[in-house]
Order: sequence, then structure tokens, then C-alpha cells
Amino acid sequence: MFRIVQLTYLMLPIYLANMAAPFARHWPGWNHPVSRRWLGSHKTVVGFALGVAAAVGATFVQFRAGWSGSLILYDQWLLLGLGCGIGALGGDSIKSLIKRRLGIAPGRSWVPADQLDFIVGGLLVLSFWARLSWLDVVSILVLSFVGDIVVNHLAFYVGIRDTKW
Repeated sequence: MFRIVQLTYLMLPIYLANMAAPFARHWPGWNHPVSRRWLGSHKTVVGFALGVAAAVGATFVQFRAGWSGSLILYDQWLLLGLGCGIGALGGDSIKSLIKRRLGIAPGRSWVPADQLDFIVGGLLVLSFWARLSWLDVVSILVLSFVGDIVVNHLAFYVGIRDTKW
């Protein structure tokens, strides 16, 4: 059980990057899509920046907290935060690109890609800092898959998201 807590703590910047980006729709000013043609209208410049900023903020807090149970050192917190944010949102963007090419509409469910895209992107970046076993990776994927579904359903029911997925 302690290992799950460690893995969740490690993944926190990636989770927060993915959770923060949708709040950009409430941004009152300029917020253009990154590429309406390739990614759809839901992937915006402000959303990407907000997600990266959330990851950087999370790694800074982790650096300052200095938890002895963490799996990595956070002395490179800025680089780690940038990497986690870009990895998470990059994974999400690549999935959106594939969805658009396959003709799947934005907001339409595509299980399990919708739940794991940001995790895979984030884990690729984290592999530069953390040596994870296959059991760790599988645990992260299962925990993240279930957690993403629960969080997205809750966000839908409280009006934060337009869809459950």
C-alpha cells in the first residue's frame, strides 16, 4: 500500500497537468486552439500553458516538502515540472490527433486511450528521473485508468466537464 502512495505522489504533477487544462475554457481573454484542424477546438494554448504551470507548481511543492518517501529527488523541480506537464499534455495531444484522423469527434469516448494518453506521455518523461518496475507501471496504469473515470464522472456531475469522458 505504501508503494501505491509513493507512485501516486510521483504522478501528482502529471495528474494535475491533465486536470488543470480543461479549466482554460473559463479564461475570459484570448484562448485560441493549438490547431483546430489537427487537434480539434478543445486543445487550446491557454489550456496547454495552464496544465504545464500546474505540473511545475506541483513539483515545486514536492521539492519544498522534501518527503523522504518520494521515489525521486526534486532538486531539478523546474525541469521535472516542465517535462511532466509537456509529457502529459503532449500525450493527450497525440491521442487527439489520432482521434481526429480516425474521425472520432471531440468529447466522444475512446476507451482506454482517453484515460491513459496523458499517463503514457508523462511516464515517458518521468523515465529520465525514475526507474520503475513493470509492476509499478502496471499499477500506475490501473490506478490512473480507474481514477480518471471517477474524476471525470464527478467533474461532469458538478458541471466542470461537458462529457463524462
